Amino acid sequence: MSIRKDSRLDFERAQRTGFDEAIFCAGKSDAHLADILLQARERSIRLLLTRLEAPRFDALPAELAREIDYEPLSRTGFLGGAHRLQDMEPRVAVVCAGTSDLFVSREVERTLTYHGVPSVLVSDVGVAGLWRLLERVEELRKMSVIVAVAGMDAALPTVLGGLVAGAIIGVPTSVGYGVAERGHSALNAMLASCSPGIAVMNIDNGYGGACAALRILRVA
Repeated sequence: MSIRKDSRLDFERAQRTGFDEAIFCAGKSDAHLADILLQARERSIRLLLTRLEAPRFDALPAELAREIDYEPLSRTGFLGGAHRLQDMEPRVAVVCAGTSDLFVSREVERTLTYHGVPSVLVSDVGVAGLWRLLERVEELRKMSVIVAVAGMDAALPTVLGGLVAGAIIGVPTSVGYGVAERGHSALNAMLASCSPGIAVMNIDNGYGGACAALRILRVA
């Protein structure tokens, strides 16, 4: 396969920011995505691929697809493998309100894994069954950062803000119906939270939530 180089990759991003370049695959043609992957392979660099839907992955040339660690639920792929996992106790928890929110939670978890940071996934602990969260609260109090992923009324980050001392990053999801408005109600609820100091990402932006956690860990 030949390289067209219609796209210009940011090969120095890691030196400036500590993050490898991540490729947002949605909206790119199959040819542009293959071109990007070939450029990275030519330079022997890693790439984190986000919003890589299964049909798009299946459409990749076989020689490229074989080199990608792909996970369909999170819609993420690692080209060149993840960074070596740090040998330490997890300091980040990814807390998920419902199993319907797992597609975003897994994007958070996979982004952290790609950067070599271990995490703990605590799933299906939404406030409609508050006892489920309270069963894990002592574990969560040991974490430096909690990424709280929730749709619908998105009360989870607010409740966590009253229970734990660590940094809380809220990620609203598009899960819900009617007035949930594909995540806008969840976003507004997190922004209007009465728990002080909660940082809020955009709707379904698990990648952004993980990167915020990584920045916090680097200065902690």
